[in-house]
Amino acid sequence: MLQQAIVSGLVFGLYFTLVGLGLNLIFGVMRIVNIAHGDFLMLGGYAAYWLFTLFGMSPFLAAVLVLVVFLAVGWPLYYLIVPRLQLARDAEMLSLILFFGLSQVIEALATIAFGTTEHSIPGRVLGIGPFGLLGAMLPKAWGVSALVSAIAVGAVALYLYRTRLGTLTRAVMVNRDEALASGIDTNRVSAIAFGIGIALAGLAGVFAPFMLGSMTPSMGVDVNLAAFAVIVVGSLGNPLGTALGGMIYGVSLLLMQTYLSSWANLLPNLMLILVLLVWPTGILGREVRRA
Repeated sequence: MLQQAIVSGLVFGLYFTLVGLGLNLIFGVMRIVNIAHGDFLMLGGYAAYWLFTLFGMSPFLAAVLVLVVFLAVGWPLYYLIVPRLQLARDAEMLSLILFFGLSQVIEALATIAFGTTEHSIPGRVLGIGPFGLLGAMLPKAWGVSALVSAIAVGAVALYLYRTRLGTLTRAVMVNRDEALASGIDTNRVSAIAFGIGIALAGLAGVFAPFMLGSMTPSMGVDVNLAAFAVIVVGSLGNPLGTALGGMIYGVSLLLMQTYLSSWANLLPNLMLILVLLVWPTGILGREVRRA
């Protein structure tokens, strides 16, 4: 049971890395908190569900379509919201309020459009039967979702550390004012990062039916709690630190579900409280400040 829980937790950890990555990227570049992150994930899940139900589209094609559409939506949404936020004296607090309102609007519209009935996509769409990994047996849908998550995380790492735009993005993350003074178009860099963050949330949503089970318009709250637990553990503002937080969260969640199932739903809250009390900067916080 222990081996099964740990291996399953690592697989879940890869997925939760994807869940938190877009949220952490947006915070790292713009220092704003996207409370609507879970709702964008929910919209990605419903997009995949309806594309599968109405057109028989596979989740892989839906993932590509969702990435393109959400990136196209995120780019103008940045210019509509964020530059005004950054003019405020306390942009982080104002972002909490504004994106909370956006979250409520998205959830209300989704409830009107989709109702409150739970929806899901059969796991057999990504493969029938279990597969073996490190001595544990897991559903193929989990393995495929984790693989897609790993590819997405790797792509973000390449973007940040192997492209000129990624170098500019990291410069803005270190000090936005200095980046602006050195001639970097911080608005353009931030708009691209914001679009990527929204697109990553949508991509995570496409595979949510396989990893999280059924979907409802109100699922954004629980997703946000998990995402914040992941990024706070790794280090808030360090996108790649999300991978460490995701692994710790995934293993912890599966161990809790295996041995203390009645407490499993409290895990995100417990992790947030413990980390903020014991290690407020997150595990990689010190390294981020030195950089």
